[in-house]
Amino acid sequence: MQKFMLTHITVGILAVSLLSLSQSGCSAFSVYKIDIPQGTPLTRAQITQVKVGMTMQQVRYLLGTPAVTDTLNANRWDYVYNYTPGTLARNAGLKSANGQHMFVIFDDAGRVSSITGAETFPVTQPGLPNNK
Repeated sequence: MQKFMLTHITVGILAVSLLSLSQSGCSAFSVYKIDIPQGTPLTRAQITQVKVGMTMQQVRYLLGTPAVTDTLNANRWDYVYNYTPGTLARNAGLKSANGQHMFVIFDDAGRVSSITGAETFPVTQPGLPNNK
């Protein structure tokens, strides 16, 4: 009786161990991941408000603080945005946003002389309300 009980317990422990090991790689028990927005989420409507001749203060008011200000070229502001959806956003069907990079060049007087890369930003951003 003692030997039967010991063998029965050992088989039970072995079965539970194998079951837990087999389930550890299963995607049904994945780790919760958060949304990762990086940079300034801009839309095309915001970008089209920026015009050649505007001052640095006007651009900062419309678009916000740039993601990158070049220390070697103070007349260039870079606006970059990348979005990696987390668990809930992926389940809701939101797509990632990568490669959105726009830069604004100012002249020596501090006025916009050119805008490049505005076409990389979409009409609406994933993860933001529709009016943004």
